[in-house]
Order: sequence, then structure tokens, then C-alpha cells
Amino acid sequence: MSRRVVITGMGTVNPLGQNVDEFWNGIKQNRLGYSFIDTFDTSDFDIKIAGIVRDFDITKYGIDKKEARKLDRFVQFALASTKQALEDCGTNFKDVDPYKAGVIIGCGIGGLNLTTEEHTKFMEKGANRISVFYIPSSIINMACGVISMKTGFKGDNFATVTACASSTHAIGESFRKIKDGYLDVVITGGTESCVSKFTLGGFNNMKALTKCDNLEKASIPFDKDRSGFVLGEGSGILILEELEHAKTRGAKIYAEIVGYGATCDAYHMTSPSPDGIEASQAMKSAYLEGGLKPEDIDYINAHGTSTGLNDKYETTAIKLALGEENAKKVKINSTKSMIGHLLGGAGAVEAITTAKSIQEGLIHATVGTTQPDEECDLDYCINGNVKMDINYALSNSLGFGGHNATICLKKYTD
Repeated sequence: MSRRVVITGMGTVNPLGQNVDEFWNGIKQNRLGYSFIDTFDTSDFDIKIAGIVRDFDITKYGIDKKEARKLDRFVQFALASTKQALEDCGTNFKDVDPYKAGVIIGCGIGGLNLTTEEHTKFMEKGANRISVFYIPSSIINMACGVISMKTGFKGDNFATVTACASSTHAIGESFRKIKDGYLDVVITGGTESCVSKFTLGGFNNMKALTKCDNLEKASIPFDKDRSGFVLGEGSGILILEELEHAKTRGAKIYAEIVGYGATCDAYHMTSPSPDGIEASQAMKSAYLEGGLKPEDIDYINAHGTSTGLNDKYETTAIKLALGEENAKKVKINSTKSMIGHLLGGAGAVEAITTAKSIQEGLIHATVGTTQPDEECDLDYCINGNVKMDINYALSNSLGFGGHNATICLKKYTD
């Protein structure tokens, strides 16, 4: 059995917008979502900039304050994005067998901020003062669990945890579950919220973050002056649905997912493989599953972290995946240039970006990038937004541990 899978609903909470329309308008205007950190004192700290979701209020989504206290911020983001996505798709799927409806959400770190808070309480006041809600609030799978409780979806329910590739893996696995007939609808995507001095300190000490204090030059993927990524937080949720069910109910369709590739570098804990072979294989697997050739790909939403190694090696991987000639023609950008790196939430928000790009025929600029590195010699859309028809696109995610994931999206045609 092989069935077609379409995207019929989307929701997001991220530093550039707290719904898809707000986010997409910011993208089209090339606005920066990240900002100077004011949630803690940075006077004695190297890192000055992060992608913080401002003025988020979970009570707007039917969660009262008492319940909210039991839910870590990453779970709250996922719940808010899910409610948006379900409203967007126009149904609660009560006509679907609940065991054919699943929830698969990616997250890289989970409730790390809550862990540090409770550990401080433990050290100062003892084990008996640890919150009874600490464990269920902070474990990564709780986003999936709570969403199922709110929706009644009783099918496959699990979290993918592959660092920065977490949510692209979640979307890919959800696609396969529907394509192969195990599920009819899946709430999928990713979420993350770990912007704190503790987390930033850890990433900074491994030299992954930019110390730049100029907002316009903090996240500049593929630029020769790039100096590390900007840490962000947020969530993206997509409703994937079997095509015939979507058509029967007259659903709007953003795009079709036609392929998914997943590989591992088996090389290094943090560095991508220099030869790019494994990442290129993820891209190849994604477009080949869709029955495509390299020249069919119009656009790639790159992982594009603004780190020295990732951008160089991803460029190498794209050339291997498409061939040098085709790679020179394809349009490439990095959404992280505007929102920073959302870790486990990154791939989902970038999938939303890719779907909207296909729908509207617009590829956003890689904002702030002006002088690509000599080893980053492809078309990264540095001169502004590009208006063009997009028939096929790839969205890449590469995670610490060597995890590579790519999904292939197609403009929907009946």
C-alpha cells in the first residue's frame, strides 16, 4: 500500500511570530526575530543575543494557569501550535478511527530549564522540595502525551530525539506512517525551549554560538564572517493527512510530502562529516522516493546554522546530492538567518516555511549574508526574496551525533 500524504494544517510559536500568518509576514519582510537577551544579566557573559518568544500566554489556548504550572514551556509551545494547526485544517478528526490518528513530535533537549531550577531547589533545600510535577513536566515525550489527551488521538504516539534533526525526523516518520497505511492523520513537528544562561553557557563553551553583539550580523549562514549560531526557542506543528480523506472533506492543501531520507554520518559527536556523503544520501533518498531526478529540485531550505563547519559541509553535500551543475541552479536559503536555531523545533518551522514558499511561490532571502565563504559557492538568495514557481523542494536538518534528515515537498496537484 502506498498512499499520498498532504499538509492540511499548520501552527507555530517562534521568535518571529506566534502564528503562521504573523511568522510568514515577518519572513517576507526579512525581519529578525532574535533580539538582545534581557531575561538575565549578560554583563559578565559572552552571549548577548537569542531568539526569545516574547509575551507568550498559554491561557489564550484554553489552558488555565493551574494546568499551565504543570507543563514545561516546550510543552506549552507545542499545545499552542497544535491548536492553531487543528483550527487551520478545519476539523478535529472525530470521524477518524482514533487508533488511526497519531502524534509524533520531535524535541532535542526538553525541560532543561526546569531541571536546572529544580536542581537548585534540591541543592538549597533538599530532595523533599523537588516539585511533584518536575518529572512529568520535563520529559521530552510529554508534548506528545498531552496533545493526545487534548485530541483523543490514540494511534502511534512518540517523540523523536535526534538533536537538531528531531522534528524533521518526526515529520518524515509521520509521512511514512500515513503513506504505508498505518495512520490516516498525524499531528507532527517539533518544539523546544531552553534559552537560559546554563544552556547558552554549555553551547558557548563548545564554541557553537556567536558572540556577535550586532543583530544584523549575528546569524549569517554561509557568510565568510559567520561565527556561530543564535540559540532560539519555539514550536512548529503540521497536520499530515491521507490525501483522499483530505479531498473528501474539502480541505485546503498547502503542499504534498513525497519523500523522506534519513542517514547517519557515523563520524563525530558535533561535527558533520567533511565529505558530505551521508547528508547527500539523505537528500537523494528523499527526492528518489518522490520519483524525482536532481534537476527537478527547485529549492532547498538548508540547515544553514551560520557555523563554520555546518555551512561548508552542507554545501558539499548539496553538490553531491544534485550534481555540481544542478546545485549551481537550485535556490537555497536559511530560515535561521531570521529566527536563529530552534534546535528540536527548527526542522518543523523550516518545513512550514518550505510549504508556504511552495504555496506562494516565494523564496525568502538569507538575511544578513552578504559575502559567501569561498567554500560556500551556491545561490543562497543573498540579494533579496525570489519570486518563482516551486514544484519540488527539500528541507534539510543535520543534528549533533551525525543525524541527517531531509523531507521532499511538492506543489500539490490533483
